[in-house]
Amino acid sequence: MHGGKLQHPSILTQRTREFLADYKDKQALLATLVSTEFVQQWRPPTGLVFKLNFDAAIFANTNSSGVGCTIIRNCWVEVMVGLSAHGPSVVSSEEAEVLACRKVLEFALDSGFSDLVVEGDNATVMKAIVSPHPNRSRLEHIYDDISTLASGFRTFSVNCIKRNANAVAHCLARYASQLVEDMVWMDESPPLALKALYLDLSSLNE
Repeated sequence: MHGGKLQHPSILTQRTREFLADYKDKQALLATLVSTEFVQQWRPPTGLVFKLNFDAAIFANTNSSGVGCTIIRNCWVEVMVGLSAHGPSVVSSEEAEVLACRKVLEFALDSGFSDLVVEGDNATVMKAIVSPHPNRSRLEHIYDDISTLASGFRTFSVNCIKRNANAVAHCLARYASQLVEDMVWMDESPPLALKALYLDLSSLNE
């Protein structure tokens, strides 16, 4: 019965097939939407520009922070230099990240790099760095320092990336909890970050 009228079995069968096909189409679309997730991977710079990835970590047991400068890498994915450093006490992740950014830019300039792409995974900090408007927060003086440091490079650009594209810097930032003095690696890969470096390299071949 449909609409008070008796339907022929063949018509009912056809309608059932149409409903089933429509249901399957919607389920397939739903499955695609649920399972598809954009995963960003680290990518090397182009030309003669170098890429610096940085990250910060907060150590709750000591209320201090750590700085990781993933390695400054070139377009051939060669490690030029890396840094892991223990930072001061901080009250927020933004403070830890902005202090880390200032630290690694000073480090890059002191190391003689002039063309740099800087990547970090804290959206608040990365947006504030490139904002044309003055920062009026309590961290204003640190952001001002970063702007001054950035002007010291011949070319300078900033990218905000996802955490999984910043794994090497994260490893170095976490390692800082064991340090008293800065640890620097020149023309070599930090042993503690070899796995993360390998994953970055392998993703380029996918």
